[in-house]
Amino acid sequence: MNHKHRKTLHAIFAHPEPANLAPADVEHVLTDLGAELHERSGAKFAVTLNGQTANFHHAHHSLPKDEVRAVRKYLESAGVDPERDYPL
Repeated sequence: MNHKHRKTLHAIFAHPEPANLAPADVEHVLTDLGAELHERSGAKFAVTLNGQTANFHHAHHSLPKDEVRAVRKYLESAGVDPERDYPL
């Protein structure tokens, strides 16, 4: 995982949630973590990582804070810990 993706991963877990995360950057982080992304109907996509699956919405600009929280919760349920696994 490159430095930019590590910074994005740590931003997902930051408190308070950032309001300026690019959706493409988050998708690249998910892919780097080994997740499989599948397009769904409309503007949705499914993510599968470590046996955990979740559906997310494709944002056109920055991810809303509630979507950042949903991604964080999903990553936590999939066993991702950025401090332990991907330190800056």
